[in-house]
Amino acid sequence: MEKFLVEVSARHIHLSKEHVDILFGENHELTCKKELSQPGQFACEEKVTVKGPKGELKMSVLGPVRNASQVEVSLTDARTLGVTALIRESGNIEGTAGVTLVGPCGTVELNEGVIAAKRHIHMTTKDAETYGVANGDIVSVKIETEERSLTFGDTVVRVSDKFALAMHIDTDEANAAGIKGSAMGELVK
Repeated sequence: MEKFLVEVSARHIHLSKEHVDILFGENHELTCKKELSQPGQFACEEKVTVKGPKGELKMSVLGPVRNASQVEVSLTDARTLGVTALIRESGNIEGTAGVTLVGPCGTVELNEGVIAAKRHIHMTTKDAETYGVANGDIVSVKIETEERSLTFGDTVVRVSDKFALAMHIDTDEANAAGIKGSAMGELVK
């Protein structure tokens, strides 16, 4: 079966428009630093300090703005902050830990929003047909590296024609497989 791109998604934050205004000033527009592989998504020039009970981390903001602010960390990052990051799909933040966000113009107390993103594969409808999967399916992905080849289970398939084919894993997962930057993965059903 055809291989696909596996990208490492480092810690980052998605912000609501309300929180962008508090952190960076009223009517602030996020500044695109670099386009990301998913259409319409971009890394921003803006950064936020995320403070937890035990520590803090500087994080890049990803755009565009979202309906709700969300902090995506690895489980190692969560320990640094002193919070428990539940493994969730993006956008599913109900009942998750909160943190404090500090920007150049203000502070936001998030009551919830910290997650360790569930590893996932973005696919178009055509990609899903090619691979014989559907939105929400749970699959395994084999990644061969020089010294730490690994098969990741519990990988959710996310299908939308707004997506580009790519799997996303966090830095802990990438380190476990010895991935630097990106790799190629193979679907295992």
